[in-house]
Amino acid sequence: MTATASEGDDRIIRESGIDARIALIIQPVLRGIGFRLVRVRLSGQNGLTLQIMAEREDGTMTVEDCEEVSRAVSPALDVDDPIEKAYHLEVSSPGIDRPLVRKSDFTAWTGHMVKMETSVVVADRKRFKGKIAEAGENDVLIERDKAAYGEEPTVRVPYDTIAEARLILTDDLIRDALSKDNRARKEAKKRRGEPDDDISEDATEEDEQES
Repeated sequence: MTATASEGDDRIIRESGIDARIALIIQPVLRGIGFRLVRVRLSGQNGLTLQIMAEREDGTMTVEDCEEVSRAVSPALDVDDPIEKAYHLEVSSPGIDRPLVRKSDFTAWTGHMVKMETSVVVADRKRFKGKIAEAGENDVLIERDKAAYGEEPTVRVPYDTIAEARLILTDDLIRDALSKDNRARKEAKKRRGEPDDDISEDATEEDEQES
């Protein structure tokens, strides 16, 4: 991954080479149906596999959403045909231990553990592991997990030096991710005017307990 510019792409961590060409083709399609791109990766495992990681603006991504994205991007890829060989298309959600590719990702997951790799040396290192303490406009403040002797307990890493960043799976992250996903789904139901079954069930349980 690299941080080369691409029109209409607000990610700070982006693809290079063939992956970047594919991202350029599918991004307008994704935006048109209400999704945003997280990552594109073409790998040679089990033949060629094109993995497209995407999500809705609210961060949710269901199995049905994956199918919708797959149906939408396939014709665009067939027309531009950036991959010369046969390949398998795999659309997925970012997952709980997700890649962080936008400034807003770092803001949303402040307080959680992250692993990062930089393209240049920052504070004598290129790999970092620690808690996101603060997501600023130009950099992210990391509380080191285990600071070496003589190292500061925190380090500021400029966004434009980050080559890769991913959340580390912890109990706190699982709990927070599930809570955020649940809230986002309830909000989406409200916007669509659908009844919120979860709220109804909770209210029923409370009524039963009170009676």
